[in-house]
Amino acid sequence: MANRTSDRSPFRRVFSINIGTILFGAVFLYIIVSMVLYLTANHVESYQVTAGPLAKNQYYTGLALRSERVISADTSGYITYYAREGSRVKRYGAVYGVGAEKTTESVGTLDEETAARINSDLRSFSLGFSPVDFHETYTLKYQLESDILGSSDIALFNTSVDSSGSMTIGEQTIATAPSPGIVSYLIDGYENISVDNLTAADLDKKSYVRTNLKTNGEVRAGENVYKLIESEAWSLIIPLTSRQVVQLSDRTSIRVRFLKDNVTQTASFQILTGADDSYFGKLDFMGGLSRYIDNRFIEIELVTNQNTGLKIPVTSLVSKEFYVIPEDYITVGDDGGTAGFLKVTTDREGNETTTFVTTTLYELKDGRYYVDDTDFSGGDVIIKHGGSTDRYIVRATDTLEGVYNLNKGYAVFRKVSIIDKNEQYCIVERGTRFGISQFDYIVLDASTVKESQITVH
Repeated sequence: MANRTSDRSPFRRVFSINIGTILFGAVFLYIIVSMVLYLTANHVESYQVTAGPLAKNQYYTGLALRSERVISADTSGYITYYAREGSRVKRYGAVYGVGAEKTTESVGTLDEETAARINSDLRSFSLGFSPVDFHETYTLKYQLESDILGSSDIALFNTSVDSSGSMTIGEQTIATAPSPGIVSYLIDGYENISVDNLTAADLDKKSYVRTNLKTNGEVRAGENVYKLIESEAWSLIIPLTSRQVVQLSDRTSIRVRFLKDNVTQTASFQILTGADDSYFGKLDFMGGLSRYIDNRFIEIELVTNQNTGLKIPVTSLVSKEFYVIPEDYITVGDDGGTAGFLKVTTDREGNETTTFVTTTLYELKDGRYYVDDTDFSGGDVIIKHGGSTDRYIVRATDTLEGVYNLNKGYAVFRKVSIIDKNEQYCIVERGTRFGISQFDYIVLDASTVKESQITVH
């Protein structure tokens, strides 16, 4: 008995396979098959449609050039200011007064207008402050000093005098503006720079220094007292590379966005060559000067890329030919939603039958629907719905430009309308009928697939 049991034991070991081993083997086989299928499948590189301009706008730091005139004191003495920083004066309007004795100023609270201006300056500075531009802290200091000193007495602001330009009130001689303009008490040595003597070093704001002329004390005859900006016309000079010169060579005007306050303004534009053979762009403005009266260097964006839409690679574009059928032949199916056409077929006995052919519509342009050439053949006869005797022979074709959409896992043609284009990308209209949408997946290289091809991406 012991020997018979021993003889059957090898067969028991063969047929008593553990169920866990079977499951493991099945999973392992599935993984191997999946890897083989994935590696042998046709992989198509996709691109997710984004929105925006064709290229990013360029940012620049511009040097402001204005019609500026530095005025010096005619007499020595203690000075009192009557025109605030950035205020406008007319010809013979009072700017400051000089007397033998220092005027007595009341010490107290600021008036509401000045306090509001100081609060606004502090708030704007704190919101836009960057440690990289720490020198702007001094700009704030000068601005606050001008606000406080200018608030002491402005009763004579814009007071008119006789044609001699002189006035004496009490012990003070009042100095008046020789011409209408905007008063500034900040000078920086750029007042006499013109486009005729520009160099690249002039646009280096790291070495920029300016001086606040306002003082609580005494001035001497011949000392600079203030600056008068005599025209609303002004310019911004921006540095250009040789490549940017080529890109902007056909421009005569450009939209400019000022980063300081997000204001957009149109400027006349021309390209200049500096005294050191460097290239500059000259942006000419008429108006808006007072907003940047305390800035010599101004951060701007040139709004050169105004065409926005859906951005796709040029390699995604493909052209496809379609049959075109007049739109009044369109028929709606019995379900009330499916669109198609009534095609007439004739049997051998000459009997005609009508078949409703559903089709994908790719475009409606100039009163004609663009339909796929796989749904119809040249010579097919189409009739109108409702018993009309009008017939149309499918023959005319036209071409649409589009891309292959991959959202459904296979390549589907979708037409696009190009707005702008360069060597790498193009901008197409968004929201077009039968078109594509933002975040759709399309074939990156249209030459690698055929329509309706199942893809892995």
